Amino acid sequence: MKKLVAVYVCLFLLASFVWAKSTSNASSGQGNTGQLLPIVINTWPFSAANEEAWRILNLRKGGVGQTRDAVVGGISQCEMLKCDHGIGYGGNPDERGDVSLDALLMDGSTMEVGAVGDLRRVKSAIKVARHVLEHTYHTLLVGEGAGDFANAMGFQTESLNTAETTEMLQNWTVHNCQPNFWRNVYPESTSSCGPYKPLNSWDEEASGTEDHEIGPDNHDTVTMAAIDVEGNIHVGTSTNGLRYSLPGRVGDASVPGSGAYADNDVGAAITTGDGDILMRFLPSFRAVEAMRAGKTPAEAAKLAIQRIRARIHGFEGAIVVVDRFGNYAAACHGVTHFAKRFHFMVSSPANPNQPTRRETVMCTTEINNSTKPFHEVIW
Repeated sequence: MKKLVAVYVCLFLLASFVWAKSTSNASSGQGNTGQLLPIVINTWPFSAANEEAWRILNLRKGGVGQTRDAVVGGISQCEMLKCDHGIGYGGNPDERGDVSLDALLMDGSTMEVGAVGDLRRVKSAIKVARHVLEHTYHTLLVGEGAGDFANAMGFQTESLNTAETTEMLQNWTVHNCQPNFWRNVYPESTSSCGPYKPLNSWDEEASGTEDHEIGPDNHDTVTMAAIDVEGNIHVGTSTNGLRYSLPGRVGDASVPGSGAYADNDVGAAITTGDGDILMRFLPSFRAVEAMRAGKTPAEAAKLAIQRIRARIHGFEGAIVVVDRFGNYAAACHGVTHFAKRFHFMVSSPANPNQPTRRETVMCTTEINNSTKPFHEVIW
């Protein structure tokens, strides 16, 4: 009898250990101390941005009151360093050869947002977005008006173009302006430069240039979330958009609920990828609302990506989702640049030996050929 009891005790202890281990791994992904907050997460392996945000967050114990400064400071670092040439000045030019910037800052406690789109001749897009949030009742300013506002707030007017952007445009023109983002026009956009005129008949199935090279060397967006120990959240974004886009294009980085979204009651989500697709589905908003409905960060991330995959073949994108307690997960899908793994940065006390670390997630790659509608309810 004693031996039987001893066996049951051993089995119970073993089961308890396995359960605790699996719960720890599932809750934060990588945590091993039980302390998950404060935390900073950003898309792509932009370590300098994450380290700067983490430094600012820790200027006060637990990061209390520092999340806004941390996000702005971290993203500003990427803008200055021109991370992968997809953020800040001197990056991807439009088809006229000019560089413009999109950025957003959101406060999860008030739900206030400040954003700019198609910002030209001002280098610090995230700081201008902060001024929109703090000094106006508006959410988004674009184009010439955004530039005028930045000048009024004291930001310097300066060119965002460099010798590299000039070289990019020249190379693009030599290769018959390929790739580009035109369709249903003449002359044929897949083999010539414009100016283009609309065709008399519109073909819904008309194909334009397909090689848009969405990935870490084109259309990078740094998106970031910071949470302090009291659960206060800020998220932010910044990008210089998609190479050779039409002048005036505004990407998803400026759209609340697409590039980023935060709610102190629930958590936050940040995305990156093909912005023209992402803004049609508002994945960061969907993910946060999925958590509100009881989904885990992993489930919310998967559902947000799956909603897009169900409708768009060839979609390229990723999302990182974090709840207000610091548990996080990521999901991604792609057929080229996202075909293997997606990398993102995390800083938190969960791993005291490596508070700032690069993490990865395997991406789904299969094309959804199902004709069945996607009916799974996210919230």
